[in-house]
Amino acid sequence: MANATLTISSKNYSSWSLRGWLLARFSGLPFEEVVMPVDDPVARAELLLLSPSILVPCLVHNGIKVWDTLAIAEYLNEVCPDARLLPADRRERAHCRAICGEMHSGFVSLRSALPMNLKAHFPGFKVWARAQTDIERVTTIWRECLAQYGGPFLFGARSAADAMFAPVVTRFVTYDVKLDPEIVEYGQRILAMPEMQDWISDAQHEAEEIDELDVEF
Repeated sequence: MANATLTISSKNYSSWSLRGWLLARFSGLPFEEVVMPVDDPVARAELLLLSPSILVPCLVHNGIKVWDTLAIAEYLNEVCPDARLLPADRRERAHCRAICGEMHSGFVSLRSALPMNLKAHFPGFKVWARAQTDIERVTTIWRECLAQYGGPFLFGARSAADAMFAPVVTRFVTYDVKLDPEIVEYGQRILAMPEMQDWISDAQHEAEEIDELDVEF
């Protein structure tokens, strides 16, 4: 029996839950999922970007409670060091932390204009200027990392950075964002991971819906 639990919310809508879940799966730590219904006030506030503090996902391991995806990444890197969620080299580790932090605290326009919704698809979706600026910054980060570390993931082997940016990959697909071939290939590698395939399959079978995130605007 797993000695860890991970509380998440909707697999269809929750980018933060996906990040935490991928980090836990990448780490190899056995855990049990606890899924909050989307009508739970905490889950709904997170999904609709109404909460200043994101309390899900939340990892509980051996009596230690950790929430916030960056904290979860750091904790799992300590307890499962062989998984190398953060690179071994100090310089690379600092770079990884920096781009994870940028994803964690930035890209507000992208989040609000292109909310995560794995069951939806909006061909020809018009991306407004501020969100496009965020998209260009994200793809610049990916391009630089792939060039510097040689791929196939952002830091060579997959890391916390790939978990942090994975929800953006899904947004680009949902909203039909036009991207250059190198960026498309990276996104395809992320989507092809067994962990992502498991998550997407569960999301497709999720019955609950949030009207505010299903409107084609």
